[in-house]
Amino acid sequence: MKPFVHTLTLMIVAVTLCGGGVTAQQQASVSQKANSLVPLKVVIVMSRYQGEKRVSSLPYTLSVNANDGAPFGPTGEFIPKYAQLRTGASVPVPSLGAPKDSPIQAQVGPVQYKSIGTSIDCAARSTDDGRFRLDVSVEDTSVYSEGQSAQGAPKMSDVPSFRTFKTTNALILKDGQSEEFTAAADRITGEVTKVVVTLTVVK
Repeated sequence: MKPFVHTLTLMIVAVTLCGGGVTAQQQASVSQKANSLVPLKVVIVMSRYQGEKRVSSLPYTLSVNANDGAPFGPTGEFIPKYAQLRTGASVPVPSLGAPKDSPIQAQVGPVQYKSIGTSIDCAARSTDDGRFRLDVSVEDTSVYSEGQSAQGAPKMSDVPSFRTFKTTNALILKDGQSEEFTAAADRITGEVTKVVVTLTVVK
């Protein structure tokens, strides 16, 4: 039975071994490298910019063990173990609301709950040159401010609009190095979300 992998972290780092099969010596070599755990501190900062002005900045810190995982299957495919961070809340959302200009502002129908917040998944592997490969997935969902909604969508009183940011990628970093992970503009507000990752080896 294949091990369960979270949908946000369906990222597999494959170790390709030459030849028609994998010898016991090759399996032992992969296992030895996988068991050489290196403790890392990974800081992920999500910032939003309106033009050149930074309007928000949220840092998240994860403790990640590089090379944590195990070989799997006849090819010795390495399945990494991901460090995970989940933070957020549930926002009540009425299933139907009155139009914004309507004199009747009462909620209509049952209330549902929408999860907002940030989910981060990170795994690390050592490279042959002493650096580390970080596989990172980030998903962030938040509520738009008052007056912000998708263009052309009807505005309903007390019914929030949500924005979602999701990215998955890999970085090669050395000890103490920082790198911009990704940058993306919001089509509604024009704000640019930037994600910066910093890696530090824990001594």
